[in-house]
Amino acid sequence: MPVAIITGASKGLGRALAEALAARGWDLVLDARSEGVLAETAAAVSAYGTRVTAVAGDVTDAVHRSELVAAAWRLGGADLLVSNASALGAEPLVRLEKLPLEGLRRALEVNVVAALGLVQEALPLLRVSGTGGTVIAVSSDAAAEAYETWGGYGASKAALDQLVAVLGAEEPGLRVWAVDPGDMATDLYAAAVPDDDDPRPAPADVVPAFLRLLDERPVSGRYAAPSLLVEGR
Repeated sequence: MPVAIITGASKGLGRALAEALAARGWDLVLDARSEGVLAETAAAVSAYGTRVTAVAGDVTDAVHRSELVAAAWRLGGADLLVSNASALGAEPLVRLEKLPLEGLRRALEVNVVAALGLVQEALPLLRVSGTGGTVIAVSSDAAAEAYETWGGYGASKAALDQLVAVLGAEEPGLRVWAVDPGDMATDLYAAAVPDDDDPRPAPADVVPAFLRLLDERPVSGRYAAPSLLVEGR
């Protein structure tokens, strides 16, 4: 069976994607910092009958990243790497004049440096994937648009987009996609803008856009989930 590594998989988009892939028969390596919540998610996802390995830790830790790839190798390899773990830089978000520099460093470490570090660890397995190695980096519209208070987070996601673009050029044998999921009702968004209670799609409603990419395997590049969902109807 194909094997996927998903970071930030204990809840939100990561969990929804894990459940969707498990329903399709994928074996999974799931990452999150909270061991208890991750264990609950892994147990729920295992109900689909596939093998699920939960590895709790921080993606900024090089040892932890090695553990994730080693877990995938034990399941048979790595066909898909999803970098979904994200840090905001400040909770709630603040204007750049008040953004703690340490918070910006944390956002860059989680959203950019750790994502690249995990790709570097997984590349040997992705390159020999029998189903076609794939990297998905979860981006944001804040990477391309200027929204007040989203400067630090958006800058980190813009850097991630550029890494994805270059990786796609350097690794023509892989599919490498930056995917903007659009607005979602997640804990991350609630932490970012706690006073915003407007209705937003559930992560499970966005997952079909990711599945469409996996099914159709378009060229490497940047894609917006809302557009994929509209076009796929």
